[in-house]
Amino acid sequence: MGQLDVVVLIPCYNEEAAVARVVADFRATLPAARIVVLDNNSTDRTGEVARAAGAQVLKVALQGKGNAVRRGFADVDADVYLLVDGDDTYEAAAAPALVRKLLDEGLDMVVGARRDEQAAAYRPGHRLGNILLTRCAGMLFGHAFDDMLSGYRVFSRRYVRSFAAHAKGFEIETELAVHALQLRMPVAEVDTVYGVRPEGSHSKLNTWRDGWRILCTIAKLFKSERPLLFFSLGFALAELIAFSLAVPLLVTYVETGLVPRFPTAILCGALGVLGFLLLACGLILDTVTRGRTEAKHLAYLAVPISKDGNRAERA
Repeated sequence: MGQLDVVVLIPCYNEEAAVARVVADFRATLPAARIVVLDNNSTDRTGEVARAAGAQVLKVALQGKGNAVRRGFADVDADVYLLVDGDDTYEAAAAPALVRKLLDEGLDMVVGARRDEQAAAYRPGHRLGNILLTRCAGMLFGHAFDDMLSGYRVFSRRYVRSFAAHAKGFEIETELAVHALQLRMPVAEVDTVYGVRPEGSHSKLNTWRDGWRILCTIAKLFKSERPLLFFSLGFALAELIAFSLAVPLLVTYVETGLVPRFPTAILCGALGVLGFLLLACGLILDTVTRGRTEAKHLAYLAVPISKDGNRAERA
C-alpha cells in the first residue's frame, strides 16, 4: 500500500477549529498519502490553518459539499481516494483498514459506517433520517448499505473516473451510493467510531432542509435510473382512478342504456390514455437508461486500475 498514490480529500466549509487536527490525524495514520483540503468558500481561516498543518489546499468556488467533491475528483489524480469530512468526527485510525480492505478484496468503494460511542455525537433526528433515507434508497436500488449517508469513504480509481457527479450539497452521499449500486460495483461497509465535534466547530447540516434535498435526490435518481418502474406506478395509478370512476358509469349504462355523467366518462377516457402514455414513456426511457448504464460501465472498464495500470503488482 505504501507504493500506491493515496489521496485524502477533505471538503471543508468554516472548519478552522477542526481541520488542523483532521490533517494531523490522517497524516499520522497514512504517512505516505497526500492530504488535500477542499476549501469551499470558507469565511474563517480554514485554508490558512490547513496549509499550516501541511495539507494542500484546493479552492472550490461553487458552494456545497457536492460541488467540492466533484472538483476534488476532477482535479486530483490518484490510485486510491479517501473522502472524509473536515469536522474531526470520523476515526482517522480506521483509514488504513479501509484502504487495505478496498485493495485486498478488489472493491470499488468502502463506506465507514458510523457507530457513535457518545450520545451527543449523532443527533436522534439525524439518526432517524439516515435510517429512513437509507431504507428508502435500499428498496429502490438494492440493500447494500446500513449507513448510506456516511461522509467517510474510500474509492478506487475506476469508481472516481466513472462518477459523473450532479449533486450540489449533502445529497452527494446518496448519489455516490446509487452510482455503485447501478453499476453493480463491489462495495463493503466497515464499522468506524463516530465522535463529537470539537469545541468551536458547528454542523452545516440542516435536518429538515437537507433531508428534503436528499429525498428529492432519491426521487430524481429513481426516475432517471429506474424509469420503467417509476412511470409504471403512474400508469397503475391513472388506470386505477379511471377504473374506479368508470365502474358506476358502466353499471348505469347496462341498466338504462344511458351515460348521465358524460364529463366523468371523458375524464375516465383521458386518464386511461394518460396511463398508457406514461407506460410508453417508461418503456422508451428504460431502453435509453440501459444504454446509458452500458456506456457508464464501458467507461468504468476503460479506466486503468491505477495510474500506471498495474495496481495488483504495486499492492
